[in-house]
Amino acid sequence: MAERLRVSRRVREIEGTGVLDLESLLALDEPVILRGLAADWPLVQAGRASPQEAAAYLRRFDTGRPVTGYVGDPAIKGRFHYDETATSLNFAAKRISLGDFLNLLLGQLGDVAGPAYYLGSTDLDDYLPGFRAENDLLPHGPVFNHHPPLASIWIGNRTIASAHHDMSNNAAVCAVGRRRFTLFPPDQVANLYPGPLAPTPGGQVVSMIDFTAPDLTAYPRFAAALAAGSVAELEAGDVIVYPALWWHHVEALNDFNVLVNYWWNPVPTFMDTPMDTVLHAFLSLRDRPAQEKRAWRAMFDYYVFGDAEAVAAHLPVPARGPLAPLDEAGARQLRAYLLNRLNR
Repeated sequence: MAERLRVSRRVREIEGTGVLDLESLLALDEPVILRGLAADWPLVQAGRASPQEAAAYLRRFDTGRPVTGYVGDPAIKGRFHYDETATSLNFAAKRISLGDFLNLLLGQLGDVAGPAYYLGSTDLDDYLPGFRAENDLLPHGPVFNHHPPLASIWIGNRTIASAHHDMSNNAAVCAVGRRRFTLFPPDQVANLYPGPLAPTPGGQVVSMIDFTAPDLTAYPRFAAALAAGSVAELEAGDVIVYPALWWHHVEALNDFNVLVNYWWNPVPTFMDTPMDTVLHAFLSLRDRPAQEKRAWRAMFDYYVFGDAEAVAAHLPVPARGPLAPLDEAGARQLRAYLLNRLNR
């Protein structure tokens, strides 16, 4: 596509060393590719032999538990998104065994005009137990002190996951086939024209822009996003790591593709998702007069985005209440207080 050529910046590359130092990578505050870090995975080796070998390898771990597969008409050209009203999705979901889903994919090899098949974010430990014993990244350090990463598998043909962000940091392994990630920093949110909050194709808000044919008349700010974006072309065995809230548009480029990813946040599990705060702000802040919103921005800068210790340093410890560092008990008390306020 001519417009996509304007995303000329390439994601930084590091040769895989066998060790995934997530603390150091996230300190870069940008995406990074580790070439060949997972090249020795048995799944990667099977996929290099053939799609059939990759499918046979995955079947070894299949428990028979039904998975959720997504099917899109050939007309969507692999782009799982909305219909023309933006109130419904342009694909269907069906419960299916992993074996049958793999058969559908293998039966479509070479058919560029066929349906789009997509198995998204399926928990590895629940649906493919034992897989991680043979195929896994081995991160280390305090980044996982609070809770371990969630590992998921994604399988499909030539599909497109429209630009979206995740609430967690992400390490994604291109295990079979090739993928192209186009990434944008969080400050490009307005230039990516986010779609409805619900429904969404995969749980997160997605960009309304068709990257294969972007309409700069309808979405003129997208030109600025393209200038700020970066592209990662991944081969089997490559790993990409990027921070939470980075927007990423993901294209699977072969007839048979598998990606394994890990999500994590280095925060205690008692902390709520910040998106809840955004939704609450619709109730309390968004439609207030502009001068009030400017004043509340100062309040947020002081209480939320500023130095957390400074806001309570002048108070006696017993008087600090929710201004003190949160722990599990404090989070429960604050949540109960908010629920009581919301249920007025």
